[in-house]
Amino acid sequence: MPSLSESINIELANIDTVLNEMPSGQSLCRLSPLEVAGTATLLHNFYNGVENILKQIVGDQNVKLPAGQFWHQQLLAIAVKHKIVLPKTLDRLRPYLAFRHFFVHGYAFDLDAKRLKPLVDDVRVVNTLFRQNIARFYNLPEQP
Repeated sequence: MPSLSESINIELANIDTVLNEMPSGQSLCRLSPLEVAGTATLLHNFYNGVENILKQIVGDQNVKLPAGQFWHQQLLAIAVKHKIVLPKTLDRLRPYLAFRHFFVHGYAFDLDAKRLKPLVDDVRVVNTLFRQNIARFYNLPEQP
């Protein structure tokens, strides 16, 4: 079984792969509906990687992982409470959490490239902030 550091680094590498495939926000309006849906999947994958890392760290801190309908929101609250994630990073992650909910419960034909653009434009900055938070908390390298 990999160590916590190894598991986090695997997730970070997966996030890097996702971001390397992400189109630019400027090109979104020129994409087909199928390509927009693929972009939405990449955004979902990014946030899923963030949650996977947080679940691993929270579990390693012997904090009970949340359950129930609002566990995604509660996980972020726990991460802030335990100073894994700083409040300013939480503010930048919230739109991705909201998008995750829409993505899971919505339909691909409801995706709007114009509404995805701010998420795509900001995802690399949010990733950098998240990595900095994790590196600060767990003394891991910040470099992708």
